[in-house]
Amino acid sequence: MGTYFNLDPEGLQELRRSPLVLIDVRNDREVEHGRIPGALHIPLPMLTARLEEISRNCPVVIYCQSGVRSAQASSFLANNGWGQIYNLSGGFGGWVARGFPVVQY
Repeated sequence: MGTYFNLDPEGLQELRRSPLVLIDVRNDREVEHGRIPGALHIPLPMLTARLEEISRNCPVVIYCQSGVRSAQASSFLANNGWGQIYNLSGGFGGWVARGFPVVQY
């Protein structure tokens, strides 16, 4: 069984200094309110159909609104051969609450 790690927003800011893949698994309506800069939008129901877009050669950080759906996606990727998987604790809501940057799609 694969393992993923929880990462707080401050940890994501640190990790962003190196190459990574940042995936937003929220639905289209949620994303209309903004996203973390550089995030790739792959709604959770589409994850398995879009696996080829997710690199296995660098860390992958996944987020949703609060961290529940992204934990599901993190577990799925970890169990299917991706190595460095991180779930953003608190999700987009936690990111915004700490005043980190947000951009509009």
